Amino acid sequence: MFNNGTRLADVDANYVAADLDRVITTADEISDRVIEMAAQIDSDYAGRDVLLVGVLNGAVMVMSDLSRAMQSHLTMDWMAVSSYGAGTKSSGVVRILKDLTTDVLDRHVLIVEDIVDTGLTLSYLVENLKGRGAASVEVAAMFRKPAALTTAVDVKYIGFDIPNDFVVGYGLDFNGRYRNLRDVAVLGKHMYS
Repeated sequence: MFNNGTRLADVDANYVAADLDRVITTADEISDRVIEMAAQIDSDYAGRDVLLVGVLNGAVMVMSDLSRAMQSHLTMDWMAVSSYGAGTKSSGVVRILKDLTTDVLDRHVLIVEDIVDTGLTLSYLVENLKGRGAASVEVAAMFRKPAALTTAVDVKYIGFDIPNDFVVGYGLDFNGRYRNLRDVAVLGKHMYS
């Protein structure tokens, strides 16, 4: 319990409802989909060791839930790759802010992302890891915005396709805020316009 008597299960979009337009994916829907994705990944990687590469900061929630739902042996590492500035649009320039500590040579790599927006960052990251000699590179993303894609990128495991709105929650943020929401919601335009 929190100091105000709130339980973890009660922390959701209701606490910042005035900042949000609408909830598009609930915590329960996300949880169910994570379990389904984990089972598919376990099946696809049966007999192979998989290296989960989480993309910071947004993928923290997805990576945590997905790795705990998986039954396979796995290892994890993290990268911070950005094409965003402080606003709501991609800058178009991809930068590695934190690199892996694990050598990916001959490893089966599964990139874990919170969201695929334009596809620019993810496309860069896939090619980068392939160039380092990974045996395979696949992508799991909890959310994808098909209408926002400007760069072709193959996402093998997709949690949800969502509208091309600015969303927050479950690791997705606006200027570092709202990542801790359990639901995913469209951020009200009055918060950033």
